[in-house]
Amino acid sequence: MSKNAKIAAGGVAVGLILLIWLPWWVAFLIVVGVPAVAYLALDPSQRRRLRRVTRKELGR
Repeated sequence: MSKNAKIAAGGVAVGLILLIWLPWWVAFLIVVGVPAVAYLALDPSQRRRLRRVTRKELGR
């Protein structure tokens, strides 16, 4: 199993646990908010590099 697949599987597991223990809207805010805050925490050069790598992987 690749590193990205392990991360995705862990994210799904955490999301399901959050849905069981918390109201759905709180779980949704956590699942959407954590990556958004992490992205906003990057400085502009890191954001540009991340966008460039993501586009390259998509074949653009």
